[in-house]
Amino acid sequence: MTLRVTFLGTSAAIPTTERNPSGILINREGDRLLFDAGEGTQRQMMRYGTGFTVSAIFLTHLHGDHVLGLPGLLQTWSFQDRERPVDIHTPAGTADRLSEFLFSLEERPGYPVRIHEVEPGATARRWDDYEVRAFRTDHRTRAVGYALVEEDRKGRFDRARAEELGIPVGPKFSTLHDGDPVELADGTVIIPEQVVGDPRPGRRVVYTGDTLPTKTTVAAAASADLLIHDATFTSEHRKRARETAHATAREAGRIAADADAKRLALTHISSRYTGRPSEHETEAAEVYDGTIILAQDGRVVEVPYPEE
Repeated sequence: MTLRVTFLGTSAAIPTTERNPSGILINREGDRLLFDAGEGTQRQMMRYGTGFTVSAIFLTHLHGDHVLGLPGLLQTWSFQDRERPVDIHTPAGTADRLSEFLFSLEERPGYPVRIHEVEPGATARRWDDYEVRAFRTDHRTRAVGYALVEEDRKGRFDRARAEELGIPVGPKFSTLHDGDPVELADGTVIIPEQVVGDPRPGRRVVYTGDTLPTKTTVAAAASADLLIHDATFTSEHRKRARETAHATAREAGRIAADADAKRLALTHISSRYTGRPSEHETEAAEVYDGTIILAQDGRVVEVPYPEE
């Protein structure tokens, strides 16, 4: 089942010729979820072939480099005669400001735009077998991060063992895999635990948005398959990171290590590092021995199941 992350924008506040402001699109088996939408996001969506069919939008905070792409995107959907509502999730206490910003022009979208405030610790939106949860971050404004968390999957069905036990091939296999016992012709009762393995964990992708390093991120990213963390600065500019409520690459690496995340993507790179971003990878690797990804515009990361 597809879980694909496309980085639409990986720059900090000031864009560069190589990096657009923040934007990430996650495709989860056809559900396209947009996280933040900096200026030019819709052009990035065209450039990198993600398509415009977005199921929901999740904003980490309302600084311009994370939301200035929204008005244009909403207008494009109007030109395309969109009819389906679009749901925008935003930190608690910011809905009025977001609405004023989006609808400040005379022309309003020709479809419903529904704005939902989300509290840290709450589920922003739920689908049948996964959800997006908000967690507390530490920036200079109302801000949250998001964790896409899949439910556990069924354990593997041991067909060879089932046949050894005399279970006929057919519906009884499905019944057992669904968690219910079956009775054989001779009266023997077979329970699922005899032929079905332990539940297998789903996947977890965590995106912090802009933030200082926090314990809440460690908790949200526990055993994450992919942690996408603010790494605006290197330690050389740690003081500036504190002043602007951002993280350094080393701090992002420490968070990933503490969370035991499988992979770490460093994003929101300051324009001052144009031409020398490898410093971020080097720093993070000093404290984190997992896989490190230096996010680049257009980079696609496939997130496999843990056992893969």
